[in-house]
Amino acid sequence: MDFFRHRRASLVGLPALVLLIAATGCSSADDNAPAPVPSPGAKAAELCRNLDKSLPRKVDGLDREDPEPRSALTAGWGSPAIILRCGVSRPAKMVDPKVADGSDPDAIGGGVNGVGWLMEERDGGVTRFTSAQRRVYVEVTVPSGRDTSAVLVDLAGAIKKAIPLGIAD
Repeated sequence: MDFFRHRRASLVGLPALVLLIAATGCSSADDNAPAPVPSPGAKAAELCRNLDKSLPRKVDGLDREDPEPRSALTAGWGSPAIILRCGVSRPAKMVDPKVADGSDPDAIGGGVNGVGWLMEERDGGVTRFTSAQRRVYVEVTVPSGRDTSAVLVDLAGAIKKAIPLGIAD
C-alpha cells in the first residue's frame, strides 16, 4: 500500500514540475513586448526595409532588441522597449484641425533634426510620435521615463536617409 501512496504522490507532483519547467522555458531574458506589424503597400514596404537597414544599433543609449514577431517593419531598443513601426496608417489626429492650431493638448506637431512629428500622449506616460511629411508614416512609441528628444535625434538621420519627403499614400 505504501508503494501506491508514494507512486500517487509522485504522479501528482509530476504535472506541477512539468508546468514549472514549461513556464521557465517560456520566460525570456530579452523581455521584448510584441509589436503589431504594419501591412503597407509594396512601395511603402520597400522604403521601410531600407529604413530597417539604416537604423542605429543604439537609441537613447539602449541596444537594439527587436520585438516579436520579427519583421523589417518593426524595431525596438531596450526594456521597456522603444518601438518603431514603419508603414503605419496615417493617424486621425494628423488631419484634425485642432492639432494644426495647437488647441488639442494630447496631440502636438513639431520637428526634430529635419523630421516632422505628430506627438501624442498615451496612457501610462507613453508618448507616441508619428512622422509627418514623409512618403511613409513611421511610428515611434517611447515609454515613460525615456528622453524623447534623444530618441528622435538618434532616429532622425536614418529616417531622412531612407524615407523621402512627400505625402504618404
